[in-house]
Order: sequence, then C-alpha cells, then structure tokens
Amino acid sequence: MCSNSTSPWTNCDNRGIVIDSREGLPMLINCVAYQDGRKLTAMTTEAISDYVERPDCFVWVALRDATDAELDTMQEEFHLHPLAVEDARHGHQRPKIEEYGDSLFAVLQIVERQDGQLALGELDVFVGVNYVLSVRNRSQQGFLGVRARCEAEPHLLKLGSGFVLYALMDAVVDGYFPLIDELESTLEAIEEHIFDKNAAQANIERLYDLKRQTTVLKHAVTPLMDAAARLHGARVPRMCAGSQDYFRDVHDHLIRISASIETLRDTVSTAILVSQSTIGIEQNEINKRLAAWAGIFAVVTAFAGIWGMNFKAMPELDWTYGYPAALAVMTVVCVVLYVRFKRAGWL
Repeated sequence: MCSNSTSPWTNCDNRGIVIDSREGLPMLINCVAYQDGRKLTAMTTEAISDYVERPDCFVWVALRDATDAELDTMQEEFHLHPLAVEDARHGHQRPKIEEYGDSLFAVLQIVERQDGQLALGELDVFVGVNYVLSVRNRSQQGFLGVRARCEAEPHLLKLGSGFVLYALMDAVVDGYFPLIDELESTLEAIEEHIFDKNAAQANIERLYDLKRQTTVLKHAVTPLMDAAARLHGARVPRMCAGSQDYFRDVHDHLIRISASIETLRDTVSTAILVSQSTIGIEQNEINKRLAAWAGIFAVVTAFAGIWGMNFKAMPELDWTYGYPAALAVMTVVCVVLYVRFKRAGWL
C-alpha cells in the first residue's frame, strides 16, 4: 500500500497502513470493501478500482490530511470528477453538496474546541453508487466509531453509499449539539454578572467573543441545512434513494441547531445592549455625584467671592465675629446641600 505514496514523509507500519512520519498518524485510515452490508475485505489502494467495478459491493475509503499525490491516486481509482477533487485539494470550502453525474461531492465543516476557541476542520466526502471516499482535514475528530456503528448494523449498511454519507453527516451534526450547550452555559454565566458594578466592559468583551463563536457555528450549519434538504424529498440523488428518512432526520437536527443559534445570537445582542446601558447608568451616577459636589462648592465659592470684595462700606469687614460667622454660614449651607443631595440619591 505504500507503493502509491510519493511523499518523502511516509512509510508503512506493520499493518500496511500509511503513516505520516511528521505526526505519526495514519493518512490512509481504512480501505474496505463491503458486500450485502457486511465487510468483505480490507484492500490495498491498487485494488480499489477492481472492487468499484463490481456491482454487488461498495468500497469505503477514509483519508486524513491527504496529500496531492494521494488525491491524484484516488481520482484515478474512483474516476472522481476533477472539479470535486480540486475543491478537496484546496480545502476551506463552504459547506455544500454538489452533484456530478452519478456522484456526489459533500463538504462538511467540523467545528471543535481547540485551545479555548472554536476551530474549523473539514470533511470532504465523495459518494458514488458503490463507493464512499472521505477526506478529513485540520481536525482531531475521528470517524472510526461511525464505521464501527455502520458495520454493527449490516441491514442498514446494506443500503449502500447513501447510508454511509448519512452516518458521516449525522456524526458531524451531532458534534454541534455539545457546542451549543457550552455556548448557552457560557451565556448564562455572563448574564449572572451582567449587573455587577464596574463589570460592564468585561462582560461586553466576553459577549462579543461569544457572538463571534456563534457566528462560526452559524456559518457551518446554515449552508449545510440548505444542502441537506436536497437529499430528501421529490427528487434525490440515486445513491440516496433508500435513505431519505435518515437525511430528513439530519435536516431536522440542523433546523433545531439553527434555531438555537439564532436564539443565542439574539440573546447575546440583547445582553450587549443591556451591558452598554449599564455603562451609561454608571456614567450618569458619576455625573450626578460630580454635579452635586460642584453645586456645593459653587455655593461656597459664591460666599467667598462676595465676602472677599474689599469695599469700605461692607460692615462685615469691621465686625469682630465676621470671619467665624462667614465660615459658619458656608458650613451650614454645605451641610444642608449635602443632606438634600444625599436624600435625592446623588451622593
């Protein structure tokens, strides 16, 4: 099986699976033929085209971070459409499902948590009448559990490549639900402190980060929801003809996730407005305090200004108790104003 690999970074392990020596991870995860819903044999890449030509079985190949040389090999073995291969080669595609004659090309975005942030991976799936080729890129999420689950239900695997496409889509979509729950929990934690004093700016920063994460998830879900709707209904691709009910279930899940995302975004937007309002309220409180103290000192300044004028006709200048009396008047006025502002809630 390593004879097909032209990369200087690859070699074979004792199972005959291609290993990327840079990471020690298999690039060719599995290459298996199935007949009547049951595993027929594992094979080398050279034998793929032989089994694909057999009408009584289908081939399921899984790759991880495939090189250009590996994609070229798969294109030759499966007779893949060059435009679909080109999309898989470049990666970073928008979620979509495209038909090329008797084959489908599906792009699914894998959203997972890495280093505290949402990271986007990609699963490209080539589906023919009797083959499935999945290429996983930039993701740590494995799909060996999907294969095991399918092999444990041969009566469903018997439906062929369309059911495998459903199983892969269902695994990707089910991975969105925990992220939704996590984002909702984060939002609830922020809302508990949204009215805390002097916490508005920190809350707004966290809310904007949360909104960015919901946008990442939205971009993965919304296009896929529109694409999945085409796999059940009046006209479906040939390989999906027996699996419409399963694709309808995936579509329903996507609708639920999309509704949750929209609710999250609306709640986050409302929370941001509330946080901004609390900033305005805090600023008003500060302004009232400043205005109250300014009013008190303005009265004192007025008295000091009046008694500071050096006119000879001012009787207070020659009064023995004029100075302490002036201080007493200013003190009383300041106390009265302070009490009034305190009762009004300005201080």
